[in-house]
Amino acid sequence: MAHRNKAGASKASRAKKTPKETPVVTGPNMDSLGFLAMDSNVPGLSQVILQKLNMKSYDDYRSAVEGRKLCTDFGIRSYFEMFQKMEDTFKFCVECKKLPESMPDPKSLRRCKRCQNVYYCGSECQRANWPTHKKVCKKLKLVALDRLVEWLVFTGDIPFPTSPWTKRTLEVRGWEDYFSMQDSLEEKLSNIMTGRYMNILWANAGKPKPEEAELLESVKRVMTDFVSRPATIGLGLCLFHLDPYAKPITVHVVGASHVETLNARVTDYDELSRMFPKHQGIEVVMVGVDVVDGPIMRPPLVAFGPRERVYLSSYKGLYHDFWESQVETQQAARPDIVVGFHPGFHACHDLMESWLPTLLLLRDYEIPSLFTVYSEQEMKNSLKILMELETQITGCGANPFASLKPEQAYSNPNKPPVYCNSHYMMFRGLSAPPDELDIGGLDGGEEERD
Repeated sequence: MAHRNKAGASKASRAKKTPKETPVVTGPNMDSLGFLAMDSNVPGLSQVILQKLNMKSYDDYRSAVEGRKLCTDFGIRSYFEMFQKMEDTFKFCVECKKLPESMPDPKSLRRCKRCQNVYYCGSECQRANWPTHKKVCKKLKLVALDRLVEWLVFTGDIPFPTSPWTKRTLEVRGWEDYFSMQDSLEEKLSNIMTGRYMNILWANAGKPKPEEAELLESVKRVMTDFVSRPATIGLGLCLFHLDPYAKPITVHVVGASHVETLNARVTDYDELSRMFPKHQGIEVVMVGVDVVDGPIMRPPLVAFGPRERVYLSSYKGLYHDFWESQVETQQAARPDIVVGFHPGFHACHDLMESWLPTLLLLRDYEIPSLFTVYSEQEMKNSLKILMELETQITGCGANPFASLKPEQAYSNPNKPPVYCNSHYMMFRGLSAPPDELDIGGLDGGEEERD
């Protein structure tokens, strides 16, 4: 049992380290891997994106993502220019992969009129690509719309003020149930639809404003994308029988990146207070090498915070370093549950090697853990890895709080869109040998759901 022995040695070495050691942030940067990987599908696309954003290198891109440089530092002076440059980064022929600069006439690139998302260098490429594109054209229309509406998250229009949940978490079967619990839903949605920033958006987007019903559905999809993460944490608390009414709860979000922390506000996970009104206090700590500096970059709690409040903080570094420097020295509370949103360790060897110390730590210390993935296939691939590590799988399945906002592969837009937090898997401690477990027979976690 090589992994078991390796884990035991790792655990022993963690205990011997002194508190004064400074964590070293190493390992592959998943954002950079994904950014540069675009060139494998569309050669030169990463450089076009940098050029359109007036950036010289990936370091400039990271500086913007992390908030260390403003849009104005890269020559973006107006809303119209911002939306135009964003759209320019999607301009390449989806069939032959040519970029505008490689065409005799760069202006010959034309957008699909149906989805307003993908581009073609001419009618020949469009006809050749149609058998593939027609399978996803309708979904990609939603992607293009939601990509614009998502800007309202950054302006603060989304999420709208939400109401306390009137059903137990496990009784909420999905987003239809969620929206039915919202007081004055029509008024809240109307405020967004008629708001200042919605008007600014469509005055500068360079696209026709969609019908009101279509736009309203987009707002709701983006809303589910925002609420999906705290709702998934709440689901994990219930499935692991962790009671926020009985005692304060500490949640560690491992592998956090700019996706969870860019422009994050200290109130972003307050939905947990709507799920569990009058709880004893919930702390959520974002931990990851790609955590972005901002309001939530503050120390974790040593003592529990006020009741009925969610305290959000973050730590820039690898999780096993955070454990050694903060948890073992009692500068941070031991977690009741660890959550990972799309860890991606199934994707490549380098990422798996980076995740291995964290996965073994979670297993050795028997910490209840819930990870999400983009699809059922990703879930199955990730479960196989966890089984090879002799981890006890306690549940897996489709997430009732999966985002409804479709996500497209940037450099391969005709690939079927995926959805954030589509599926989840739960694990805790050591397991029986892998051949005694049946992935297909696991569903619903430690508490059975109808």
